[in-house]
Amino acid sequence: MTKILVVDDDPAILEVIQLILEDNNYDVETARSGRIFDDLKRMPDLILLDILLSGEDGREIVKRLRRNDKTKKVPIVMISAHPSAGDTFHKIGANGFVSKPFDIDDLLNTVKDNLVTN
Repeated sequence: MTKILVVDDDPAILEVIQLILEDNNYDVETARSGRIFDDLKRMPDLILLDILLSGEDGREIVKRLRRNDKTKKVPIVMISAHPSAGDTFHKIGANGFVSKPFDIDDLLNTVKDNLVTN
């Protein structure tokens, strides 16, 4: 089963995304901070990562993940409520972007597209 790691500091968003993805047959792990990457047991097939986490910058997390041999090829889709973030995700090494509030079909299509192409 395809494993997706969702990292967002908002528990309501984590719950909604987890329900949507599990309903579409994905194995989902959630975390409220980027510290999850320090102790991953199994690499996910895709990471959904909020850009602005409490006390952390998702863009810096992406850069760190791209420098790590274990995570450098894992597709990363950034999620954010900031409209301008959609214009910059490629520059930091992310593979895709979903804006908040998100459309369910857009979220699922972005996940599927990034799993297929990577």
